[in-house]
Amino acid sequence: MASIPTLHALLIDELKDLFHAENQLLKALPKMARAATNADLKTGFTDHLAQTRGHVTRLIESLKMLGLPAKGKPCHAMLGLVEEGTEAITIKGPPTVRDAALIGAAQRVEHYEMAGYGTARAFAYALGENQIADLLQATLDEEGDTNNRLTQIAGTVNAAALDAGGQISPVKKSKK
Repeated sequence: MASIPTLHALLIDELKDLFHAENQLLKALPKMARAATNADLKTGFTDHLAQTRGHVTRLIESLKMLGLPAKGKPCHAMLGLVEEGTEAITIKGPPTVRDAALIGAAQRVEHYEMAGYGTARAFAYALGENQIADLLQATLDEEGDTNNRLTQIAGTVNAAALDAGGQISPVKKSKK
């Protein structure tokens, strides 16, 4: 584990983590949009892509305020979440079930992003970096709006998966 001796260093670490995470989403969201069959889900992914570009811009601005280049560090959590989203793209079966898997992956991403931005914002406020905190709050507000929209879309996507006979079969217990 890297040495992080101060809250300031922890803020920088969190900003770099978020910068990498958002850049991972810039790559993943177009693929998820192409894989979705539900029109609202496609639009949700496309809208989130545009929003994510703005998040990256705010992170660049925040890092510049700290005198740092716009560089990230590998965000292993987002790499895992993106991998799960990629797995959802390849699900065989009814497209409506794949849509349900995609919306689930998207909601996990939103929750991760909201936690990360909330944490970074708290660090920035504690350090008196109010301009950075305000930028992070703006992003956090947008992430909350996106999460609410995805939750609404999930209702219709999941209902369509059930209507298409996409009920999940019970998990069989393995014999030991």
